Amino acid sequence: MKINTQDLLKAGVHFGHIARKWHPNMRPFIFMKKGGIHIIDLSKTVVKLNKACEELENIVFSGKKILLVGTKDQAKEKVSYYAKIANMPCVTERWLGGLLTNFTTIRKSVKKMNNIEKMKKNGTFNTLSKKEKLLIDRLYTKLYKNLGSISNMNHIPGGIFLVDPNKEKIALSEAKKLKIPVFAMVDTNTNPNEIEYPIPSNDDSSKSINIILKYVSETIQKASSSRNKNDTINVENKIIIDNNKDKINNE
Repeated sequence: MKINTQDLLKAGVHFGHIARKWHPNMRPFIFMKKGGIHIIDLSKTVVKLNKACEELENIVFSGKKILLVGTKDQAKEKVSYYAKIANMPCVTERWLGGLLTNFTTIRKSVKKMNNIEKMKKNGTFNTLSKKEKLLIDRLYTKLYKNLGSISNMNHIPGGIFLVDPNKEKIALSEAKKLKIPVFAMVDTNTNPNEIEYPIPSNDDSSKSINIILKYVSETIQKASSSRNKNDTINVENKIIIDNNKDKINNE
């Protein structure tokens, strides 16, 4: 996967915030100031994005999940779309406090949601009274809205990707507490020193968010595919070894 600077430029990844709203620690990533707006140095973006993608690849290849988080309006649709493509969990609605630090309790709620789905599939739901159905439906709607997108996350994720860490402060705080590697799009109003893998980029434009997530998603898919192939080869090799052992024992 080669990152194209021209594509980043077309998507407006270089547009930062109004200069007076900047964070001084972003100085190394700012190319210039134009019309009162800071312009991000895309050559630095490419370097940081490459570094982030390398580590994402390692995490996914090891069999762990990446949790994608973007609850601001410009990010919701994109995060949801790329999470589905990459088969990764995501959060696009309100971040539930304790989602990571109190993961056991969250998993219980997910289990409750899954049980309601089973009831609807096996016909148990239809045997309930009208009032019971209504109450269960309300509960399911609430659970699905907040937890539906993380139903396949059975363990603490191996990494978390944030679109705008300023907006996702609680998620950032929980990830840091649990020492989960944090990857994030950092705009010129963000402190990059709080992020292990900062990607200097415009986090307000849906086009900018889209292209960064596209690269991230492609990396995750590539790593998942490599892992699956590797698992298949290991299984095939085990079968060959076992067959050879049987032959030797029979002789």
